[in-house]
Amino acid sequence: MDHVPQSPYLRALGEQRTRLHPALAAYFSAIPRGQVGIGEGVFERVGTPRRWLWPVLRMLQRHGVVHAGWHRDVPFTVRNRTVAGKAIGIRTLHLPDGDWTMKDAVGARPHGRVLDQLGEPSTLAVAFDVSVDGDALALRSRAIGLRIGRMRVTLPRLIAPVVRLRESAEKQAGRQRVALTVDMPVLGRLYEYEGTFEYRVEPEGG
Repeated sequence: MDHVPQSPYLRALGEQRTRLHPALAAYFSAIPRGQVGIGEGVFERVGTPRRWLWPVLRMLQRHGVVHAGWHRDVPFTVRNRTVAGKAIGIRTLHLPDGDWTMKDAVGARPHGRVLDQLGEPSTLAVAFDVSVDGDALALRSRAIGLRIGRMRVTLPRLIAPVVRLRESAEKQAGRQRVALTVDMPVLGRLYEYEGTFEYRVEPEGG
C-alpha cells in the first residue's frame, strides 16, 4: 500500500504529486525530525511600489506577515521544518536596514487544499487549492481570514485578494524559482515577490 506522505503539500496533491519535478518533490516532502531545510537565494523584487499601501502593510509587517516597501535584489534565507505534520517556514529578508523575518505554518485540509497561517502570533490565514502546473507546484487562494485582536474575520470572496504562488525548478541544476502575487479586484496588484534559491537539508545545528 502506498504510504501517504506527511507533508501537507504532498498530501493535498494526492496522485498529482507524481507529476512534480523531482527537485520539488524533495523540497515539499516532510523533513525528518532533527533536520532542517535551508534555502539561500535572492528575491529579484519584493513588496509593492505603491507607496499608499505601505502604512497598511506595516501593520502586517509587525507580525511577520509581509514587508512594507519595494526592494530589488534582496538576499534571503529560508529555514523549513516539519512539526506534527505541519510545514513550518521561517523566511528572512536581508535588507539594507536590517533583517526582517516572516513565519508561517502550513497544514493539510480536505479536498486538495492546505491552510497557511502567517505571522507570530497567527495574523493571516489563507486556504489554498494545490495543483501541479507542468511540473511546478501552484497554489491559488480560496479564502482569506484576518485576525483583529481577538476576532477572526473571513473576507468576502468578492473583495478578498487573490494570492497565487508558483514554485518551479530552474534549468540551472540545484536552483528553484518562487513567485507570489497578491491581487485585488479594482485595485490590482497589492504585493509580490519573485526570486531563485538553492536548497539543502542538513542536521539541525549542523
